[in-house]
Amino acid sequence: MVIKTSEPKVLLKLKCILGEGILWVKEHNAIYFVDIKKHKIYIFNVKNKKTKIIKIDKQISFLAHINKYQFILGLKDELRITDLKSKKIFNSIYIEKNLPTNRINDGKTDPTGRLWFGTMDNLERSKKNGSLYCLDKKLKLHKVDSNYYITNGPAFLNKNNFYHTDSKKKIIYRITINENFEIIKKKIFIKFKLTEGSPDGMTIDSKKNLWVCHFRGACISVFNKQGKKIHKIDFPAKNITNCTFGGPSNNELFVSSATRSMSKKDQKKYRYSGSFFSVKTNMKGKLSKSYKISL
Repeated sequence: MVIKTSEPKVLLKLKCILGEGILWVKEHNAIYFVDIKKHKIYIFNVKNKKTKIIKIDKQISFLAHINKYQFILGLKDELRITDLKSKKIFNSIYIEKNLPTNRINDGKTDPTGRLWFGTMDNLERSKKNGSLYCLDKKLKLHKVDSNYYITNGPAFLNKNNFYHTDSKKKIIYRITINENFEIIKKKIFIKFKLTEGSPDGMTIDSKKNLWVCHFRGACISVFNKQGKKIHKIDFPAKNITNCTFGGPSNNELFVSSATRSMSKKDQKKYRYSGSFFSVKTNMKGKLSKSYKISL
């Protein structure tokens, strides 16, 4: 099937320092995303086109939906289970207390409803302090992998096979785990060239193609299961950070971007950097599962 996409449309003209963490919540008719450095959650209703902004007390990298208005927030050093409507906090799970300069980065649920996320050095120094974790349905934390500079992704083929990225290394890995959260296979799936920027957030469509954002590359590339690039979408923003399928027919790609580390020259050239985009496609995405708690 030949992939077809529209020109990117600016849904929200913003200047996000580090737009990230996109989540489609069907029951709210809304797309959620964050600006990590501004401590903000944006909620864009696709029906009435209204936007709500929630300010958080810490850096926030992602949200995972549980039910109604209950979410897990991936904060700097904490997984916080909260109700965004009532503001009630139900639980806080603190991460890497021994690494105070680290922060949580990208995170998503897998097809069974478990939460996967990674960590990284918050100052983005050349330190392999990042790790990959899974929060299971009983709120037990499993450390699955380590020695990452900047963790990104993941994107799931099924509950045991997924893609995960070290952005600084410019590498996307394909990883297989067993039922005990142990890696039984890990191989390089794609390595970006220096001119392509760095692989950032990514998502998978219903045909198991991988859609990858290029930080400093001003585009999204689509790769098939063999790792061959089969499509490309160019953006009027330099740092493309995250993408997720959603919308009423699940065929709309929502895309975040960032102004971080951009020169004045680049800001002039890529004048919509930091904005939030949508792209119409002829593909359907794999919908995110809500986080499942079974205590």
